[in-house]
Amino acid sequence: MMSRTQISLEPEIQRRARQRASDLGVSFAEYVRRLVASDVGGRSVATNPAAVFDLGASSASDIAANKDALLADAFASGRRKARGREPARS
Repeated sequence: MMSRTQISLEPEIQRRARQRASDLGVSFAEYVRRLVASDVGGRSVATNPAAVFDLGASSASDIAANKDALLADAFASGRRKARGREPARS
């Protein structure tokens, strides 16, 4: 059972946190729970395996031969959209 907690945030921090939660596709409360759990070493959050499906169109490409590159491109594209900027260079 969860307990209810009230916190106070500066308006800009709250706006940015709500936007980040939205980008991650979770509620603001879930976002805060994950941050606290991560900081104090709580339970790990399981990722839904369905997140890797329907990432893009194959455009008649050979998925079996190029799957590693195609998945890397799809993840990089999703990361750029979520953060609104280009990924770091390797």
